[in-house]
Amino acid sequence: MVYAVGDIHGRADLLDRLHDKIARDAAGRSEPRKVLVYLGDYVDRGLESRQVIDRLLDPPDDGIERVLLKGNHEDAMLQFLDDTAIGRSWMGFGGDATLYSYGVDVLGTPPEGVDRLAFIQQMLRDRLPRSHADLLGTLRLCHGEGDYHFCHAGVRPGVPLEAQTAQDLMWIRDDFLNSRKPLGKIVVHGHSIEAQPVVTANRIGIDTGAFATGVLTALVLAGQQRAFLSTP
Repeated sequence: MVYAVGDIHGRADLLDRLHDKIARDAAGRSEPRKVLVYLGDYVDRGLESRQVIDRLLDPPDDGIERVLLKGNHEDAMLQFLDDTAIGRSWMGFGGDATLYSYGVDVLGTPPEGVDRLAFIQQMLRDRLPRSHADLLGTLRLCHGEGDYHFCHAGVRPGVPLEAQTAQDLMWIRDDFLNSRKPLGKIVVHGHSIEAQPVVTANRIGIDTGAFATGVLTALVLAGQQRAFLSTP
């Protein structure tokens, strides 16, 4: 059976609650193999991005396999660590909260002659634990289980699942959301916020805007059965 967790966005408090619900649910299940897939967007917007990564680094003690996927916000953070060009854009859609969680003072005064974004970049590099950098560097783009394909944002309709680009898997929106075509498998995704999980013939969306709503959602798949767990 499979659990899939939607966009966390720096809400370690909600992740703790959802982990507890998943553990209780899994304890009552007889399936020999259980998999927990995180759909990405662990950082940004909420104020506890660092703490979320810490939780994801904790070794599982419940016998559940874990699969960590990459979201567009991790993609942007990694880009900023290499190149400041994305800096203003990233901070504008939530990266400022991630910097705060790592103790980076974005209002600090850089040394004379040093570009502000380069100064912020170096502070983040200095404060990012090696274990966090290693985890971010090993995130996967997609994962398959049976009839389901898991990714952060979605897939490009008309393109085979094995030929999808990283850009689409992490960033696509309207072309995917508006499609009613078969996609090869049922795509389980986050990225696009809805008040409730969205279930259609070709996709299941579980981004319920946790950073703002307090509702972090997990999809539960057991054979042909589907259910949802959520906070609070």
